[in-house]
Amino acid sequence: MRRTLPTESEAREILARRRTRPPLRPPPPAGRSLAPLIRQLDDRFGKGAGALETRWREIVGDRLAAVTRPQKLTKGRGGAPGVLELRVAGPAALLVQHQSAEILSRVNLFLGAGAVDRLRIAQGPVKPLPKAAAPARPRATPLPASVEREIEASVEGAPDDLKAALSKLARAVHGHSTTR
Repeated sequence: MRRTLPTESEAREILARRRTRPPLRPPPPAGRSLAPLIRQLDDRFGKGAGALETRWREIVGDRLAAVTRPQKLTKGRGGAPGVLELRVAGPAALLVQHQSAEILSRVNLFLGAGAVDRLRIAQGPVKPLPKAAAPARPRATPLPASVEREIEASVEGAPDDLKAALSKLARAVHGHSTTR
Protein backbone atom coordinates (compact mmCIF):
# COMPACT_ATOMS: atom_id res chain seq x y z
CA MET A 1 0.00 0.00 0.00
CA ARG A 2 1.34 3.26 -1.10
CA ARG A 3 1.45 6.19 1.25
CA THR A 4 0.17 9.55 0.04
CA LEU A 5 2.21 12.67 0.29
CA PRO A 6 1.10 15.35 2.75
CA THR A 7 -0.45 18.53 1.45
CA GLU A 8 1.40 21.82 1.70
CA SER A 9 -0.41 22.88 4.87
CA GLU A 10 0.25 19.47 6.49
CA ALA A 11 3.93 19.71 5.53
CA ARG A 12 4.22 23.12 7.15
CA GLU A 13 2.59 21.80 10.32
CA ILE A 14 4.96 18.80 10.45
CA LEU A 15 7.99 21.00 9.98
CA ALA A 16 6.81 23.45 12.64
CA ARG A 17 6.49 20.62 15.18
CA ARG A 18 9.93 19.19 14.55
CA ARG A 19 12.77 20.57 16.58
CA THR A 20 16.06 20.92 14.82
CA ARG A 21 19.48 21.03 16.32
CA PRO A 22 21.07 24.46 16.59
CA PRO A 23 23.87 25.00 14.09
CA LEU A 24 27.35 24.10 15.32
CA ARG A 25 29.62 26.90 16.37
CA PRO A 26 32.57 27.38 14.05
CA PRO A 27 35.94 26.48 15.57
CA PRO A 28 38.13 29.36 16.77
CA PRO A 29 40.90 30.49 14.41
CA ALA A 30 43.95 28.26 14.76
CA GLY A 31 46.34 31.22 14.86
CA ARG A 32 44.71 32.67 17.95
CA SER A 33 44.90 29.33 19.77
CA LEU A 34 48.48 28.58 18.74
CA ALA A 35 50.02 32.02 19.32
CA PRO A 36 50.79 31.51 23.05
CA LEU A 37 52.27 28.07 22.36
CA ILE A 38 54.45 29.39 19.55
CA ARG A 39 55.62 32.25 21.77
CA GLN A 40 56.60 29.74 24.49
CA LEU A 41 58.47 27.56 22.01
CA ASP A 42 60.26 30.57 20.56
CA ASP A 43 61.35 31.68 24.04
CA ARG A 44 62.48 28.16 24.91
CA PHE A 45 64.23 27.13 21.68
CA GLY A 46 64.99 30.45 20.01
CA LYS A 47 64.72 31.49 16.40
CA GLY A 48 65.08 28.96 13.61
CA ALA A 49 66.57 28.98 10.14
CA GLY A 50 63.54 30.90 8.85
CA ALA A 51 64.53 33.93 10.91
CA LEU A 52 68.01 33.73 9.42
CA GLU A 53 66.69 33.45 5.86
CA THR A 54 64.85 36.78 5.97
CA ARG A 55 67.95 38.70 7.12
CA TRP A 56 70.62 36.52 5.49
CA ARG A 57 71.98 39.25 3.22
CA GLU A 58 72.51 41.56 6.21
CA ILE A 59 74.13 38.83 8.30
CA VAL A 60 76.75 37.50 5.86
CA GLY A 61 76.95 40.22 3.20
CA ASP A 62 76.02 40.31 -0.48
CA ARG A 63 78.87 38.16 -1.73
CA LEU A 64 78.17 35.17 0.51
CA ALA A 65 74.40 35.62 0.40
CA ALA A 66 74.51 35.10 -3.37
CA VAL A 67 75.91 31.56 -2.98
CA THR A 68 74.56 30.37 0.40
CA ARG A 69 71.24 29.85 2.19
CA PRO A 70 70.54 28.72 5.75
CA GLN A 71 68.92 25.29 5.46
CA LYS A 72 68.39 24.02 9.00
CA LEU A 73 69.25 25.10 12.53
CA THR A 74 69.65 22.25 14.98
CA LYS A 75 69.70 23.18 18.66
CA GLY A 76 72.00 21.35 21.05
CA ARG A 77 70.63 19.39 23.98
CA GLY A 78 70.58 20.95 27.40
CA GLY A 79 71.42 24.46 26.21
CA ALA A 80 74.49 23.34 24.23
CA PRO A 81 75.31 25.32 21.08
CA GLY A 82 73.67 24.11 17.88
CA VAL A 83 74.62 23.36 14.30
CA LEU A 84 73.71 25.51 11.30
CA GLU A 85 73.33 23.69 8.00
CA LEU A 86 74.02 25.84 4.95
CA ARG A 87 73.10 25.09 1.35
CA VAL A 88 76.06 26.25 -0.73
CA ALA A 89 76.39 26.52 -4.50
CA GLY A 90 79.04 24.01 -5.67
CA PRO A 91 82.46 25.66 -5.95
CA ALA A 92 81.72 28.26 -3.28
CA ALA A 93 81.82 25.57 -0.56
CA LEU A 94 85.58 26.00 -0.14
CA LEU A 95 85.17 29.76 0.28
CA VAL A 96 82.45 29.23 2.88
CA GLN A 97 84.57 26.67 4.72
CA HIS A 98 87.45 29.14 4.98
CA GLN A 99 85.14 31.88 6.24
CA SER A 100 83.21 29.64 8.63
CA ALA A 101 84.57 31.32 11.78
CA GLU A 102 83.43 34.74 10.56
CA ILE A 103 80.03 33.39 9.48
CA LEU A 104 79.56 31.74 12.89
CA SER A 105 80.40 34.95 14.73
CA ARG A 106 77.91 36.93 12.61
CA VAL A 107 75.17 34.34 13.06
CA ASN A 108 75.78 34.30 16.82
CA LEU A 109 75.59 38.08 16.84
CA PHE A 110 72.12 37.79 15.28
CA LEU A 111 70.80 34.79 17.25
CA GLY A 112 72.54 35.44 20.55
CA ALA A 113 75.90 34.46 22.00
CA GLY A 114 76.65 30.73 21.85
CA ALA A 115 73.63 29.81 19.73
CA VAL A 116 75.68 28.05 17.01
CA ASP A 117 79.15 26.55 17.21
CA ARG A 118 79.43 24.52 13.98
CA LEU A 119 78.54 24.81 10.32
CA ARG A 120 77.43 21.88 8.21
CA ILE A 121 77.87 22.56 4.50
CA ALA A 122 75.54 20.90 1.98
CA GLN A 123 76.36 21.53 -1.66
CA GLY A 124 73.50 22.07 -4.05
CA PRO A 125 71.61 24.64 -6.08
CA VAL A 126 70.83 27.89 -4.31
CA LYS A 127 67.79 29.95 -5.28
CA PRO A 128 68.61 33.62 -5.90
CA LEU A 129 67.77 36.18 -3.23
CA PRO A 130 65.27 38.90 -4.08
CA LYS A 131 66.89 42.14 -5.15
CA ALA A 132 67.59 44.65 -2.41
CA ALA A 133 65.46 47.77 -2.61
CA ALA A 134 67.30 50.69 -4.15
CA PRO A 135 67.76 53.66 -1.83
CA ALA A 136 65.20 56.40 -2.40
CA ARG A 137 66.46 59.34 -4.42
CA PRO A 138 66.00 62.74 -2.79
CA ARG A 139 63.31 64.87 -4.36
CA ALA A 140 64.51 67.78 -6.45
CA THR A 141 63.66 71.19 -5.06
CA PRO A 142 62.11 73.66 -7.50
CA LEU A 143 64.47 76.23 -8.96
CA PRO A 144 63.96 79.94 -8.29
CA ALA A 145 61.98 81.88 -10.90
CA SER A 146 65.04 83.95 -11.89
CA VAL A 147 66.99 80.76 -12.75
CA GLU A 148 64.02 79.41 -14.73
CA ARG A 149 63.87 82.65 -16.76
CA GLU A 150 67.64 82.46 -17.35
CA ILE A 151 67.33 78.86 -18.62
CA GLU A 152 64.46 79.76 -20.96
CA ALA A 153 66.42 82.72 -22.34
CA SER A 154 69.55 80.62 -22.94
CA VAL A 155 67.74 77.91 -24.96
CA GLU A 156 65.58 80.36 -26.90
CA GLY A 157 67.78 80.35 -30.01
CA ALA A 158 68.12 76.53 -30.13
CA PRO A 159 66.16 74.39 -32.62
CA ASP A 160 62.75 73.18 -31.37
CA ASP A 161 63.78 69.52 -31.08
CA LEU A 162 66.72 70.44 -28.77
CA LYS A 163 64.97 72.99 -26.53
CA ALA A 164 63.37 70.44 -24.20
CA ALA A 165 66.57 68.42 -23.80
CA LEU A 166 68.74 71.49 -23.18
CA SER A 167 66.34 72.99 -20.63
CA LYS A 168 66.12 69.64 -18.81
CA LEU A 169 69.92 69.42 -18.71
CA ALA A 170 70.21 73.01 -17.44
CA ARG A 171 67.64 72.35 -14.68
CA ALA A 172 69.54 69.22 -13.61
CA VAL A 173 72.85 71.10 -13.50
CA HIS A 174 71.39 73.99 -11.51
CA GLY A 175 69.58 71.60 -9.18
CA HIS A 176 72.78 69.69 -8.39
CA SER A 177 74.91 72.77 -7.94
CA THR A 178 72.47 74.39 -5.48
CA THR A 179 72.02 71.28 -3.28
CA ARG A 180 75.73 70.66 -2.69
